[in-house]
Amino acid sequence: MSRFVYTRRVEFADTDMAGIMHFSSIFRFMESAEHAFFRSLGYSVTLDEIDPALGLPRVQAEASFRRPFRFEDEIEIEFTIREKRTKSLTYGFELRKVGDPERFVAALGSMTVVCVRRDHEGKMASHELPGELAEKIEAEPGF
Repeated sequence: MSRFVYTRRVEFADTDMAGIMHFSSIFRFMESAEHAFFRSLGYSVTLDEIDPALGLPRVQAEASFRRPFRFEDEIEIEFTIREKRTKSLTYGFELRKVGDPERFVAALGSMTVVCVRRDHEGKMASHELPGELAEKIEAEPGF
């Protein structure tokens, strides 16, 4: 799977004093789409169900904004696997207001995660994506 769509509503806590979605909330929305994507594959983003347990910490994240979202807006988050490497994944995100007849992309984002294994002292080292998971993930052509 390379594309996934997740819908989420802007809550009051996601907004700022101007009544628009605070910029930092975009990252939480992107992260919630990532978590939903992994659940759709039968995994948690913490990869606890794999032995040894692995993690996917962020090493890069960015967002750009074109139009504001407001309290109670329903947002469609299109999640794409842009790049799949042996130890990392790069995601792309397009956020649109549900019901917008133009389907205008109001915000864009990307995030890169690296698969890691934590030793008994808590030190992390990069690790290959588990084969069973890697088989279910494909990069979107054209990226």
